[in-house]
Formats: sequence, C-alpha cells, structure tokens
Amino acid sequence: MIGFSKSVKENVQPCTSEQLNGALDSRRVAEVCSIIAEALKKHQQGEMTQEEFETLKSRMKKELPIITPHATFQNGRRKNDEAIPSGLSMYDKDHMTDPVAYWKDIESRIEELGIVMAHITPSTEGLRLLFRIPQGMSLAEAQAWMARQLNDTEYDACVKDYARCSFLVPRAYVLFMDEESLLAENIAQEEERSMVEPAQAAAEPETDSEVTLNYPEAYEEIPYSILVSTLEEQMGGAPEHGNRNTFIFSIACHLRYVCNNDPLWIAHVLPTYGEAEDKWMGTIRSACNRNQTKKMPNILIRTLSICKERLGITNEKSDALTPPEMPKRLPALIKLLVSRTPKMYQPAVAHAVFPALATHLWKTTFRYIDNVEHEATLMNVLMAGTGAGKNCISEPINHIMADIRERDRINLAREREWKREMQTKGANKDKRQRPEGLIIQEIDPDMTNAAFVQRLADAEERFLYAKMNEIDQFDALKTNANKKAHFQIMCLAFDPGNVYGQTRVGTGSVSERVCIRFNWNASTTIQKGKQYFRSVLTDGPISRINFCTIPKRSIGSEMPIFGTYDAAFDEELRPFIENLNKARGLVECRAVSRFSKKLMEENAEFSRLSQNRVYENLSFRANVIAFLKAMVLYVASGEKWDKTMEEFIRWSLEYDLWCKMQFFGKAIGRMDEADEEVFKTKGPQNLLDLLPQVFTREEAQLMRIHQGIREGNVRVMLSNWKKRGYIEEYGDVLPQSEVSRQKYIKTPAYLEKHPQAA
Repeated sequence: MIGFSKSVKENVQPCTSEQLNGALDSRRVAEVCSIIAEALKKHQQGEMTQEEFETLKSRMKKELPIITPHATFQNGRRKNDEAIPSGLSMYDKDHMTDPVAYWKDIESRIEELGIVMAHITPSTEGLRLLFRIPQGMSLAEAQAWMARQLNDTEYDACVKDYARCSFLVPRAYVLFMDEESLLAENIAQEEERSMVEPAQAAAEPETDSEVTLNYPEAYEEIPYSILVSTLEEQMGGAPEHGNRNTFIFSIACHLRYVCNNDPLWIAHVLPTYGEAEDKWMGTIRSACNRNQTKKMPNILIRTLSICKERLGITNEKSDALTPPEMPKRLPALIKLLVSRTPKMYQPAVAHAVFPALATHLWKTTFRYIDNVEHEATLMNVLMAGTGAGKNCISEPINHIMADIRERDRINLAREREWKREMQTKGANKDKRQRPEGLIIQEIDPDMTNAAFVQRLADAEERFLYAKMNEIDQFDALKTNANKKAHFQIMCLAFDPGNVYGQTRVGTGSVSERVCIRFNWNASTTIQKGKQYFRSVLTDGPISRINFCTIPKRSIGSEMPIFGTYDAAFDEELRPFIENLNKARGLVECRAVSRFSKKLMEENAEFSRLSQNRVYENLSFRANVIAFLKAMVLYVASGEKWDKTMEEFIRWSLEYDLWCKMQFFGKAIGRMDEADEEVFKTKGPQNLLDLLPQVFTREEAQLMRIHQGIREGNVRVMLSNWKKRGYIEEYGDVLPQSEVSRQKYIKTPAYLEKHPQAA
C-alpha cells in the first residue's frame, strides 16, 4: 500500500480511499495550488524573481497533504530502513510548458507502462506518473526503465528512496487515476523490501526548529504578527512582570483555534514577553492540553473582525463581487442539462432545473438532519438584468416536464369535455360528478386561489408545477381576504405537512383542505425582484426560495450560441426521469446526511467569523434546500452518491447564499436592527463573561450600571471574585487614589469552567 499524511510534518499511515479523495477534493488544497499557480504567472511576467517564486512555492507546498507512493512505514516514520514497499514507483518530468499535451501523447500506453496515476504537479510545470515496478527491478532501475520507454534523458532521478513523498493536488490536476490499483496491497512486499539500496540515506523526521519554519504566515489573509498584536490589544495590552504566565496561557488558549491546537505553531507566532523560554513553552503546551470547545472565543472572533477591517479583507462568501464559480466536474445529470447551454448561462440553468425534476417525485420523503421528513419542495427565482437571457432555463425545463405535460394534455381534454357537458345540461339534476383521476400537475400561474386549491385536490398528493416569466404572475393567487396569500403559499409549501384551502357553502364552489405541494420557477429583473419581496424581507419567503442570477455580458461580446435539444438529449435524460418517477416512501442516504451536517457546521463557522446575523439566518433554510437538491440528484442517479454531487451541492449552497446576500442582505440587516431596538430588556447575565479578558475596576463598575445593578458595590463584587479564584490582579497594585484603574485578569481556572468567557 501507499502511505498518507496530512502534511510533511506528521507521521505516515496506510492511505485509504477516503483520505485520498478527501485530499483531492479539499478546498484548501485547491487554494494552495491556486496561490502557487498565480505566483508562477507573476514570475513569468517579471513581477516576481525566481528566488521569490521558489521560496513561496516551497512554503506553500508544506501546507499540502502527501502520499508516499513507494512505501508505507512500520512505525509511521519516513525512514528507508522501516519501509514496507508498495510495488509502485514515482516518475517526475519537470519544467514543462504543457504537461497536459505531454500526457496526451502517452495516454494510450497506460496499460503498457503500468501507470496507476498521472497528475500535474503543484507548480503546474511538471507531470508526475505513479506506475507499477516491473518484476525484479529496484526503484532506481524502474525509473530508468520508464525514462527509456519515454525517450527521456532529463528525468528527475532524485526520487529513488522509499521515504520520498509526493504532494497531493486538486482533482482538476489529476489526469488519470486507477484508485483500486493505486491503493492495492503489494503481494510481493518482502521480495521488494530486499531490494532497498543500503547506500540510501534515511529521511529523518524534521526537528522542532525546522518544523516551526514551515507554518503559514497568515490566517485567512491576516498575517499572524498583526493577529497576535491585535489580540494583545483586546486583552488589555502586553503583560507586565508578574502576570506574564497567566497572560501567555490565556492568549495561547485563543491562538490554538487559529493554529490547529499545535503548540509548536503557537510558539512560532507568539512572543515570549520576557518569560524564560522553557517556562514559556511549557505554558503554551498546558494551554493546548486544556479541553477545547468547538466555538471560537468571542474575543478572537472580534480580533479577526478588527484585523479584516483594518486590512480591507472582505467576507468572501457574502461580499465577493461575483458569485462562486461553478465546479468544472459536474454530476452526470447536471452535466447533461447544461450541455446545450452557453457557459455564461450554465449556473442559472443548473439551479433552475430542480423544481421541475422534483415535481416527478410522488409520495417520496427525505429525512433531514433534524429528523424532520421533507418532500422535495423546491422553488427557484432567477433575478438578472434586462436582456440578460433569462429564457435560457426554458428549454431544459421543457424537456424535463415533457412526460408530465403529455399526461396533463390528456386530462385537460377530459376536463374540457366534462365542462362542455355540464354547460349543455343546464340545471338538470342528472349532471355527473367531476371525473376522477384529473391529475393536472403543470398549472397556469394566472389562476384564482379556488382553482389552485382544486388542482391540489385533484393531484392526489402529487406536486403542482408552474413556470412564470415574471414573478408578479404569482399575484393572481391573492384573495380579497388575504392580500399576502401568494407569499403564504410559498411558506406553507416549503414547510412539511401544512394544510391550505377554503370552505364554501355553495354546491358549485370549491371546498377543499389540502396539503400544499407546489414547485415553481419564476424570473424577474433584479430591481423588480427587490421591490416584489420588500414587504416580506423577514417573513420567510426569501429564505425558502432558491435564487440564481446571470452576470452581465461585457459590451460588444459575441452572441451566445445554444445547442440543440434533440432526441439524443431526451434519450439520455430518460433514465434519470424514470428513476424519479418510480421512487416511493422514505429515501435515506447517510452520505448526504453527513454532508448536510458538515455544510451546516461550515455555515455556522463562517457566521461566527463574519459575525453576520443575516447570513446565519438565511443559511439555515439554504442548507435544507441544498439537502433536498442532493436527494433529488441521489434518486435521479439511481440512488448513487459521488464526489461530483458533493462538490456541486456545496457550490449550489454558496451560490444561493451569495445571491440572497447580494439582493436582500443589506435590506434585511436594516430591518433586523430596527427589530432589535424593540427588545432591549434582557434577563440576568454573567457580568464576568461580559467583561474583556483584562479589565479595570472602572469598567466593571460601568458594566454594573449598564446592566441596571444598583444593589451592592463593585469593590465587594471584585473581592468576592478574587476569593473564589475567578480573577486575579493584573500588574502592580495601584494606590487608593488610582484604584479605579486597577486591572484584573480572568484566571485559567475560571476559563476552564467558562470557555465562553474567553
């Protein structure tokens, strides 16, 4: 087997499929390689010297996970004398102008050459091949053999020791991978093990002093030097003599959230403050051994926010000027549905197809991570400028809905015949009842509320569907009694099990109470969309709808050309639609549930870091929408789940939230601020939690006043806190005349019990 490690600094373990694919699909891996690629461009353009580029590349590569293609190791240490050979060899071809073209020239020889993996290197200037060692050859002999096969006289011959590692790259860099062969156990391990050249030197683990040089210099674009100095400010300034140990412990407790709880990493960024180095390091290790809560301390969240503001760093998910870029690798169904669509329209189509797809599901439910069962209620609004090409979604939807429309056509003819018959019989008592089985799923949006309720009753628990060229076509569902009935329908449709309808006395009137199952698409301009939802910004519709957009074309750009939606397209689409039509009952997928929980945690983490309440509130239902899309993909694909779906759903969620924040974020924020003014009275709160890490007696008194505390006095309170070990005096004790400026610091023992107070 090959080995795997999260970084060059950690021990190696046998590589699993989950570890390998997780690394290839890691956003951080993609970010690191993107930074290297951008630096290469700068170097090529003369904006960066060769030395500067090599230094940056070397530093960034150390953030990447690694595999050891040649071997695993008995004790996890990358040493040749402990190697268990994998039977594979690594071949590097460096300093290439076009690695992809080189690969295409040899791609047809995969079997002949025994290649199990080929990928572009992190520098983007090289090609790496992993291949099976021909029987009886050593590593060096195998690499020389490969060089001869490729007529290569300049290959990298420095990879012949078993401890050599290979930095992993994003999946987009992978040109070929036979995962089964790559991860297979080598049945000839002992034979291969005997071939290790004794002259080869073991790759010794790096020392602590070397390791400290390998850590990143910034956290989320904030240099650690600025982060630490700002955190010092928030904690009351650098410590004075006598308080250094407590201060170092406290600041290290905070820094472990941004240093992976690694004491050496913290030591790399944290000054000693004049403390003896052994004592300083021991305090850092003690801080890292303390139980750590998942929630980042408020003081650190505030510090990060201040740093970003000072450095002009935007919140990527909500402040970016353009929406997230659609993944290059798409699930098979989405790839098909956008295949006839010009690239600029593909993100909009990829979102807009889901309501129509989900309309095929009948009596099918999915259990969300909160244990509530949902049907696939999906509603989409495309908001884009005038002339942006919003009609791009029509043809894919037309072909998705083709089978439903054919049945609707038959039932509409039956209904028209019944209505004609009723009109000819006048007041005769022998009028026959409304025919059964009048299932008509696609409805005219320009219909009365009563007609809508009748269609729901006729549908026999199937979804209704409507496509509106303008969002205000929804207004037809208003009633005299309820001017917001159309918004109410949006909310009731999304939430499981809600009943809607009307009760009338007349025999010819619609009198039904039904569960709303209604999926729809609508389009509008951005300004009209903002105006349309302005009265319900915080009432629920926006958070329940999936939004998408189309970016503006540059002036004078070429006209986009659409492909043809032909019989071949329909035939390729047919199996996906059949899978949706035949699904029944509760459908569960543990992988989707785990992924949805992961996305929820990522949203929560971003909300904490950005301190954006609007983003947090919108993310809750956006995550449900993403889950429902994931389950629709899962069912349509024959109840199969893969990495392309995971990548696509994460993008879909981020894109949806980006649109909501761009179109409505500021307006919702203003309304939330107005609402908060109404609620000023709070219950009793822990005063010490409300105070900063280091505070003065004066600040404690002001906090008491702010909380409306009139009984007792601050001196007794602070004395009590000191006796109980909650706080200790910070710095020199001041004379009575200056006692209001006396500083205090929360003790490690208090922070242990109250991590939220940090």
